[in-house]
Amino acid sequence: MTDALLKVQDVSRVFATGGTVWSRTELTAVDHVTLDVQPGETLGIVGESGSGKSTLLRLILRLLRPTSGHILLEGRDIWAMSRDDLRYARRRMQAVFQDPSSSFNPRQSIGAILAAPLEVHSVGTRASRRDTVAETLELVGLNASFAHRHPHQLSGGQRQRVAIARAIILRPQLVLADEPTSALDVSVQAQILNLFKAMKRELGLTYVFVSHNLGVIRYVSDRVAVMRLGKVVEMGPSEEIFTNPSHEYTKALLDAVPDPELAWRRRREAAAAAEA
Repeated sequence: MTDALLKVQDVSRVFATGGTVWSRTELTAVDHVTLDVQPGETLGIVGESGSGKSTLLRLILRLLRPTSGHILLEGRDIWAMSRDDLRYARRRMQAVFQDPSSSFNPRQSIGAILAAPLEVHSVGTRASRRDTVAETLELVGLNASFAHRHPHQLSGGQRQRVAIARAIILRPQLVLADEPTSALDVSVQAQILNLFKAMKRELGLTYVFVSHNLGVIRYVSDRVAVMRLGKVVEMGPSEEIFTNPSHEYTKALLDAVPDPELAWRRRREAAAAAEA
């Protein structure tokens, strides 16, 4: 196995939720989580609301500091990096969130929104940045004319394509996606998921993909981590998790989702095991 691109080592995050100086109440949102992500793979993180999966993603993105534990990108602790190293790490690791509109400046054109990361990291000239913006829009299935539009002029699916374009415009190695399709219609969800898979093939991306939707996780993931109450309760290859789960919580999640094909396969495997 190659060296992991990302390692999460015994990471916890505790939030104070109230109380007094003498008696403070706390919530453990992420509880001693350890996992790794190999180059070129998609690690899906699934769990119900409140399981800690989005908090874990924010810890990896360095938007929250862990209460304990370490997060390593290419073998280097993201909280021990110098300013120059962190600047480099920001180029290597980008994010796509659930609601792109909340992270777009409504007064900026799509072209300006996409050019901003290139400007911040001093990539290219003004003319070459325009070319990169146009090229990246084409990559995500939008023509170059979208650079002149504003976010309110786009549909939800088009805004999410722009969000993906912004995440890949610096050609990162790792993209972290937090519920990127949950606000979209089912037909548009399929288009965006196929786009994620196409970008992985074309650009050699590595993903950490967070969702509460088991169907989405099964479709995009090579491996799956199942979270409950801040802990990873089960982790393994996607097909194994979905056809032969070992943890009772994972089984309960799968049983709660109507999936005739999966149910048939699990019944067949159970019958074969009983006959053995």
